[in-house]
Order: sequence, then structure tokens, then C-alpha cells
Amino acid sequence: MKDATLIDALRTPDSRFEGMSEYPFASHYVEDLQGYEGLRGHYVDEGDPDADEVFLLLHGEPSWSYLYRKMIPVFADAGARVIAPDWLGFGKSDKPVDDGVYSFDFHRNYMLALIKRLDLQNITLVVQDWGGVLGLTLPMEMPDRFKRLLIMNTGLMAGPVNSPAFDAWKADIDSSPDVPIPFIMQKNEPVISDAEALAYEAPFPDQRYKAGVRRFPHLIATTADAPGVAISQRAAQFWSHDWAGESFMAIGMKDKMLGPEVMNFMRTVIKGCPEPLEIPEGGHFVQESGGALIAEKALAHFGLTKG
Repeated sequence: MKDATLIDALRTPDSRFEGMSEYPFASHYVEDLQGYEGLRGHYVDEGDPDADEVFLLLHGEPSWSYLYRKMIPVFADAGARVIAPDWLGFGKSDKPVDDGVYSFDFHRNYMLALIKRLDLQNITLVVQDWGGVLGLTLPMEMPDRFKRLLIMNTGLMAGPVNSPAFDAWKADIDSSPDVPIPFIMQKNEPVISDAEALAYEAPFPDQRYKAGVRRFPHLIATTADAPGVAISQRAAQFWSHDWAGESFMAIGMKDKMLGPEVMNFMRTVIKGCPEPLEIPEGGHFVQESGGALIAEKALAHFGLTKG
């Protein structure tokens, strides 16, 4: 990986996030992670900082921690500590301007370093989209830190991806260097309002800030030896044979890319995964259409509901 002190990065002005509906969370930052010195990463840290239970919420592409705004209060109100990071290149985190900076290992190693820095324990891993493609490879590296899994509309990149729905998604991302984020969000989750769609655009004042957004689809494997495939294969073995925690699955049923077909396969991979919660009107960004309900059902399944 390129020396982080030499990486040219942009920082979104705070004014872009002012007056944002339903996102009242205080900002927390880290900028001296080993290997990422000089790059400032943002994360939400809500709930009881001394709680025994920690929920780690990982977003995907082209979203940011705003995606979890309906779930964060539910987990926090249950007495948990809730951490929702923005990947570098997204949200309130710094954005390297060179598309080539972004790689599977760049993102994955950042999250491993952040978990260690915050010394997160008893983690319930909450993942969707790239939050799962990357996040599902983390517990095998530090199994003592992870206790539960909540998985939504995602998968493991354990081989080359051949999917017309993904090809269409990639074409939308590639349609312009200034990726049309509001269009992509509403196309894949129609419940998103115009104001909410603009909130997803807020981290990116212009196309210079969108290198990470442009890059993610091109990290999806097209060959068996692509970066991330071997790690993902090891992760699949971990979830099938070594995972001893509890799991909960929710599916946005209208997602053509990572919907019922992929998720039902993932259920066969994850040891002990129960019948999924189906969100009939949910699309790819199912946190928007079913976030609060999913959080409540997951808490009840895990026996963490207060009262």
C-alpha cells in the first residue's frame, strides 16, 4: 500500500452536512492509524460507551453511515454501544483523490486497524453491500472480538462475479466520472425521498471527491485470482465451520443484485443462520425501507430487547 503520508486526499467541508434530516449524531475521528497516518476517518459512536454489547455497522457503495440512521437509535436505546464508521473515500472520512489508492486490502486493513484502536469487544457485526463483502472477512482474523452477525443484502466475493444485475449497477456507476449518486440510490431503493437522496450526495461536492465511489465496482472479482478472492474463500470456510456466534438475516426482496437468490445462498454458508426476515418492498438499501423493524427483530432474536 502507498505510504499514507503521501496520499493526496480531500476533506468534505462540514457545511455540506448541516441541517441533515435524521442524522443528529456527533462526529468522531481518528487520523493516526498505523498505515493510514494523515488520513482522517470518521465514525459515529452512540449509546453507552461502557456497554458490554457493541454493534458495528458497516455501510457499502455509494452510501455512508447516514444509511444506518434509522437503526442506530434502536440499538443504542437497547443499551448497546453503536459504532458506524465511514470507509475512507465516503461520508465524513477523508477522500483520497487517486482512484488507484482504493483496493480490497486498503479498506479491509483500515477496518481491522480501527477495531483494534477502539478495542471493540462483544461485537455484533451489521453488514450490507460492500460492508459485507469486506466486513464478513474480518471476524476470522479476530474471532474473540465477534459475537453476533446481522447480515442484509450482501455476499462474499469467493470467485468471479457473473451477474447481469451487477453489470447494470456498474454501468450506472461508470456512466459519468461525477457518479449520479441520488439517481443510483433512488433507483435501487425507491422509498428514498429527494431530500434523503441529496444527503447521500452531500459528502461529494464534485467529482474529485468520488474516486472511492468510482472504484468499488471495479474491485469486484472478474478472475479467480483477483485480490480479495482468496481471503473471501477463507472467510466462507470460517462462517461454515468455525463460526460459533448467533446470526440474523434480513432480505430486501426487490433487490435484483444481492437479493433473495444471493442471500439464501449465504444462509447455507453461515453456520446456524435462521430463516430470514423478508422485507417485501425492500430494495438493495434495505436499511431505508426496513431499518427500524430489522433492528428491533434482530434485538428480539438475540435476546437483547429491554424490558
